[in-house]
Amino acid sequence: MSSARYAPTLESIRSHPIPTWFDDAKFGIFIHWGLFSVPGFAAPTSHISDAFSGNHDNAMVMTPYTEWYWNALRVPGSPTAEFHATHYGDRPYTNFRDDFNAGLRQWDPDEWARLFQRAGARYVVLVSKHHDGYCLWPSQVANPHQENWCSERDIVGELGQAVRAVGLRFGVYYSGGIDWSWNTRPARTFAEFVGSVPKGGYAAYAEAQVRELIERYSPDVLWNDITWPTDLESMVALMADYYDAVPDGVINDRWMHQNFALRLLSRRPVQRVVDALIDRSNRRAYAKGEGQKGIVPPRPAHFDFRTPEYTRFDEITPYKWEATKGMSASFGYNRNHADADYEPAEELITGFIDAVSKNGNLLLNVGPRGEDAAIPPQQVERLEAMGGWLDANGEAIYGTRPWERADAETSDGFPVRFTRREDRVYAIVLGVPATDDIVIQGDPMLAAMSNARVRRLSDDATIETTTVDAGLCLRDAVPEQARSGSGVALAFEFSPGS
Repeated sequence: MSSARYAPTLESIRSHPIPTWFDDAKFGIFIHWGLFSVPGFAAPTSHISDAFSGNHDNAMVMTPYTEWYWNALRVPGSPTAEFHATHYGDRPYTNFRDDFNAGLRQWDPDEWARLFQRAGARYVVLVSKHHDGYCLWPSQVANPHQENWCSERDIVGELGQAVRAVGLRFGVYYSGGIDWSWNTRPARTFAEFVGSVPKGGYAAYAEAQVRELIERYSPDVLWNDITWPTDLESMVALMADYYDAVPDGVINDRWMHQNFALRLLSRRPVQRVVDALIDRSNRRAYAKGEGQKGIVPPRPAHFDFRTPEYTRFDEITPYKWEATKGMSASFGYNRNHADADYEPAEELITGFIDAVSKNGNLLLNVGPRGEDAAIPPQQVERLEAMGGWLDANGEAIYGTRPWERADAETSDGFPVRFTRREDRVYAIVLGVPATDDIVIQGDPMLAAMSNARVRRLSDDATIETTTVDAGLCLRDAVPEQARSGSGVALAFEFSPGS
């Protein structure tokens, strides 16, 4: 008799609950690191959405993502091709493997793990294979198109061991839909990109590699990207086997299996029609100032959580989600990004708080350098700032759930976000008011909030409350040391039965 808990059916895998650890964790680290981290270059585009605005014919070449280097390099005259010719001549992309492996000799996974722990992260997701097909573990599944297309060190295994040793969960990203070592034709447009899933034996290859990752590393997060190359039946069987192997694992939402529509999209005439429709829609939206910022992937047949990219959901959602983004416009390391190109720590923190208030996590990316395996100092500084804020205010974040409403505003215009746990509600002011008092506007909340004991998390001070015409006034709620910080977190504690 089989001991499997999950049958290879949608009904069975949809019974898989979101594990408490993932809902409680709130903050994870994403790592994009590979051969593309050696040149560290992309077109000077300020946001992924800008690549589609008025530039649809070359959107996938003009992306700000340095991890797309090999695709852009294949397009003559592209900024990447010109950069490569200037700095590397006719050297093939595959030769960056030597530089990357040399840099690995300086890599200390334990140092990374300690940094992520100080940052307040509760889980880490490593890109095990990006679109260039290069594997960061010694895969026994041979790539038929590129010999020894994997790193010398077992990066996946070493990092997984290091982060788990400091109490963090560990997951893996895998580019299931795209592999440029199999498909050598460059993708210029969105339809060309989505329709470029390799054919032949690629579906079996990708499934075998993911099964290998599951067997070797038991990843707590299984994070696929773009699409999935098998049919629905094979994909569901893989997911069922993963849940049986890792019962408290989670699967993201980028598993669009190969169906009739995706197979049709692999045809060039269909791609041209789809691209024309997308381009027309984008131009109209941007002309009205309504262009979408970021990427929200379509819903697949099954997922545990959603993954908006470089954007967030505006409302509390009934399902779990995870905002995924880099600290600058790229996930992979960009050598041209100075401190001003990175999002300020205060904005990263307030965006994180906003996501948590609406049932989201934050998966914040680091992009280490390829030549020396070092995380750039601008990224380290922001991780340390995240950790500092969470050290003082993490009670309002970890283990919380959305309240009946996500937001409010102070009388002087600062946004407020709410979270909750059993006997308390947390109000977090996004920013620091100029006065010592905070007045939270909104009559509906006053009945629930005015009879609570209020405590400031940063120093455990009790805050006096009074009801005023504008709302609920919190007396002397802003300490002097918060003036240079990212906001004030307050706990409203209720007595039983109140």
